[in-house]
Amino acid sequence: MTAAVETPRVVIVGAGIAALSAALALAPRPVLVLSPAPLGEGCSSAWAQGGIAAAMAADDSPEAHAADTVRAGAGTVDPEVAHRITASARARIEDLGRLGIPFDRDGSGAYLLGLEAAHSTARIVKVKGDQSGREVMAGLVAAVRAAPSVQVVEGVRVLRLHKVGGRVAGVWVNRAEDAPVQPVLIACPAVLLAGGGAAGLFAVTTNPPAIRGEALGMAARAGAVVADAEFVQFHPTALDIGGEYAPLATEALRGAGATLIDRAGRRFMRDAHPDAELAPRDVVARAVFAQVQAGNRPLLDTRSALGARIRDDFPAVYAGCHRAGVDPVTQPIPVAPAAHYHMGGVATDLRGRCSLPGLWVCGEAAATGLHGANRLASNGLLEALAMGRAAAADLAAELGACMAADAPQIALHWQAGGPPAPDPETVQALRRVMTDHVGVLREAGGFAMRWRRLPALRRSIPIATGCRTWRRPQP
Repeated sequence: MTAAVETPRVVIVGAGIAALSAALALAPRPVLVLSPAPLGEGCSSAWAQGGIAAAMAADDSPEAHAADTVRAGAGTVDPEVAHRITASARARIEDLGRLGIPFDRDGSGAYLLGLEAAHSTARIVKVKGDQSGREVMAGLVAAVRAAPSVQVVEGVRVLRLHKVGGRVAGVWVNRAEDAPVQPVLIACPAVLLAGGGAAGLFAVTTNPPAIRGEALGMAARAGAVVADAEFVQFHPTALDIGGEYAPLATEALRGAGATLIDRAGRRFMRDAHPDAELAPRDVVARAVFAQVQAGNRPLLDTRSALGARIRDDFPAVYAGCHRAGVDPVTQPIPVAPAAHYHMGGVATDLRGRCSLPGLWVCGEAAATGLHGANRLASNGLLEALAMGRAAAADLAAELGACMAADAPQIALHWQAGGPPAPDPETVQALRRVMTDHVGVLREAGGFAMRWRRLPALRRSIPIATGCRTWRRPQP
């Protein structure tokens, strides 16, 4: 017999910045947050280094921020979305300030704003240098755990969406670890999908490797329209240490004056773009990749720009270098591109609504039109904050009186005998296919090779195919 529980709570799938922001914004309406790992662990948000892009300075404006966003997106950004989200940035920073997030400030109390690639001015709001994601997540996790309206269930993986009469009306879940168990249905009035992106589908990534497009896949299999799925951002300066996880060397290092050099000490970005190291990410990633392909191991040189200050100004980068046996005070850092962010996703509007009734999507799982083909640095956390709140507002308006003012907490009871997890070797083979044939540089032969390999892989991994896709009209 199928195990099932019913709840009047809105179910939120995911536990990053978008998911937790939405959970808090829905209060006092009851919600259920489902996370495969303990809150604050295993999500890309906690690993973000750069910060949150927001026009906070007197000589900056949301209009200038939006213009930079459109320019960086290679002609595929929706200008209205860019203007709406950048206009909300100051309010979202103030929301976090009320939660006690200790943003970096100078002696007068003004924000210490960082400069990152493709921004026309310094507008990156940071926390403890390069620990913005971790610190923002810590504040959100504390607030969520203290919120009486939020029930958090950890150690649960969502397998697929449940539909009744064409409307999403629940989720099927399983334990995230341990022996396989039979899936359990959680029936609910609405689902907010905020389960992250897909960079873990590649063999080398700056994300937690478990972030493999599961949220996008389950929405696609349920019939949701997918937009811009081909747009994957590769961060140009991940530490080249040979593993599947490549620690990030934040873009803010180049904003602070670090340079990219080849093994002979030559600054190769001067020949690639007028803005050199501060060119848009896709330009820098291709230039760094070309150096790798040519055998000229690219290096990020922070010695002159930062020297010993890197220990205090960028503690996460310094720690990552130290673990890899590199002293960035005296040595340049070996770097290479790594899969970092998925601009595509489930197509949504500015309320978080997608093509399926009963389903809202936000965060990296969504394609809002903000990022186009190339995300502007530090716009990812901004979008997560803005769209988490927007989706929560629309959910409250849509469900209205149907949303219970209170709800009992659910309990999940597992029965043995569920389907086995995907074979790890097959998953690794898929990731290698993605890196080899759908990576930084792509060509027709690589795509053909990928499609020849997929049928064999699909026998062991539930790869979503035959999805409804949509290309945003060019502005």
